[in-house]
Amino acid sequence: MLGSILRTIDAELIGPARPSPIHGVRRFVAEFLFFGIKEARACLFAGLFFLSVLLVPRDGVPGIPRYDLLLVIALTIQIWLLRSGLESKDEFKAILLFHVLGFALEVFKVSSNIQSWAYPEAAYTKVLGVPLFSGFMYAAIGSYMIQSWRLLDLRIEHHPPFWMAGLLAILIYANFFTHHFLPDVRWYLAAIALGLFARSTVVYRPLDRDRRMPLLVAFVLIGFFIWLAENIGTLFGIWRYPHQIGAWSTVHLGKWSAWSMLVLMTFAIVTTLKHIKATIHVPR
Repeated sequence: MLGSILRTIDAELIGPARPSPIHGVRRFVAEFLFFGIKEARACLFAGLFFLSVLLVPRDGVPGIPRYDLLLVIALTIQIWLLRSGLESKDEFKAILLFHVLGFALEVFKVSSNIQSWAYPEAAYTKVLGVPLFSGFMYAAIGSYMIQSWRLLDLRIEHHPPFWMAGLLAILIYANFFTHHFLPDVRWYLAAIALGLFARSTVVYRPLDRDRRMPLLVAFVLIGFFIWLAENIGTLFGIWRYPHQIGAWSTVHLGKWSAWSMLVLMTFAIVTTLKHIKATIHVPR
């Protein structure tokens, strides 16, 4: 029932362009409102998941630790999105890839040799020190991006060749591992990204007119909101960084750049989907 209601709302939100005579402040308010509604809808998976982070008791429920409950909730949301048709099978495959890549990164980061952060609570569904629900935090980014593409009628102008963007994504992911043993080349990769995507523009439609934004700005903005979500996660003790062991403090602002790079990597995976690749212009 809820899935059909959301599909009806989506059809109305996306709908054919309806020219509107409003101008000035009224247009700004209307477009801002519709943009906010579409963004909230695109965050359906992430929103429901992080709502569960806020609502699930720290001690879980009798017999079921918090991490295990979060896994059950994440699986339930994902199955519902798939069965209701709000996500396609191809989109689910891409999201599953985000889950696998994210979980592999988590295992490495919490290992005894690295200890970038830790999941302090016990759980039945912990593997190599990482609760299985953690991969869904990465999957949520992919889900948001895929849903945004449809709801905001996204198109990309002046995208670099796909092989170049794909190779950069691989190097970004590899650097998350190698910078613990080799020099951190994050800023060199950021410079390459700046060169590759300098002319790239994302075209989106909040209401009935196309608007444009530099694609790199979109990466940075999404990275910022993920950084905010990470602060919420650590505040509620889902995981902790070493500097948060004694008392909670904000996540280092430097993580913002790491998340922005991860968003770029996620974007490169999303653009492999056929219906999304068709909306991307690569100059010849």
